Amino acid sequence: MKNLAGHFAVIGGGITGVTTAYALAKRGFAVTLFEKHRYAAMETSFANGGQFSVSNAEVWNHWSTVLKGLKWMLKSDAPLLVNPKPSWHKMAWFAEFMAAIPHYEKNTVETTRLAIAAREHLYAWADEEGLDFDHKREGILHIYRDKAGFDQAGKVSKLLAQGGLERRAVTPQEMRAIEPTLAGSYYGGYFTESDTTGDIHKFSTGMAVAAERRGVKTQYGQEISAVSSDGKQVRITSQDGADQQTQVFDGLVVCAGTASRGIAAQLGDRVNIYPVKGYSITVNLDDAQSQAAAPMVSLLDDGTKLVTSRLGLDRFRVAGTAEFNGYNRDIRADRIRPLVEWVQQCFPGVRTESVIPWAGLRPMMPNMLPRVGPGKLPGVFYNTGHGHLGLTLSAVTADMVAGMVAGAQAA
Repeated sequence: MKNLAGHFAVIGGGITGVTTAYALAKRGFAVTLFEKHRYAAMETSFANGGQFSVSNAEVWNHWSTVLKGLKWMLKSDAPLLVNPKPSWHKMAWFAEFMAAIPHYEKNTVETTRLAIAAREHLYAWADEEGLDFDHKREGILHIYRDKAGFDQAGKVSKLLAQGGLERRAVTPQEMRAIEPTLAGSYYGGYFTESDTTGDIHKFSTGMAVAAERRGVKTQYGQEISAVSSDGKQVRITSQDGADQQTQVFDGLVVCAGTASRGIAAQLGDRVNIYPVKGYSITVNLDDAQSQAAAPMVSLLDDGTKLVTSRLGLDRFRVAGTAEFNGYNRDIRADRIRPLVEWVQQCFPGVRTESVIPWAGLRPMMPNMLPRVGPGKLPGVFYNTGHGHLGLTLSAVTADMVAGMVAGAQAA
């Protein structure tokens, strides 16, 4: 597409980066996308839970979350695990997290509205570009084993409804009709028919190719070593091994996940992202019995904080947990084991001899809302900090920040 409004750089080739580059290109910008890996979507956008889950828009800023974190601190397989070793970054982040607790309801409603808008953008882009990403429109079923969890979900449903989401309470009998393969005893559930699932890696790589078709220049294998701005132009220095290059742009959008904090500091901005590790397993459904025994409907188990998605005929993804342990990317056996055991308990007919474990660092802001908008310097923008809702929110925040860039350039 013809360059109508200047040349912008996007740092980060995960789902927020590729959707931002795509949205900018659609508005007529010349765009260069920087990604440190050789391919798009190789970190947090590689193997997450796969849910487009408006029904999971509840923010975590609640005293119950704090109490669970304290209770589970010494339990290595807990759904929420906080490494007690202190750091200034961690302490500052948690202080701001607790300061956002009074805004729990408002932020949950706002996240719901964003997620509904994002869903329409994402579906439209996928249809326009002909993307195949194992998209299933089977809804998401939240499951509860006791009355306390079910009643709390009823309170959350009222907030989601304020944001525009319809979901309904279902009985154990209705749950079995919705997903017959689910084993176990449950008090009840909530079902959101409008939620869907898909493979985030396939979607992101497809969007990267679509962005290239629209003129985006992709520079893979480029580690960003320095970023600066004089208020008129942005200079980006990147390295591929020993080869270093410096390029000049009219502006920049930072979409670098957990690396966004360090890049922002170079530009005089504070973006207080903390890396919250999540784990997943991909169960290969290699036989007809396992394929029949695995669910088609996506699940969210609020008690264990696990989510599922069925990816095509022969893959079943289970993901979740939250680990506050700095930039540690280790895949721990004691964190993977509960995911495998959960599959064995809830779907006993699924063979778990072929399981691929994974861990990724979610870029979390303390108030659970993504940072979308301008920085202090002209031409600097951010679209980052989506936490556990990158797949759910990325399309609308990409369109939002592209609109802000266009408005700033016009001014």
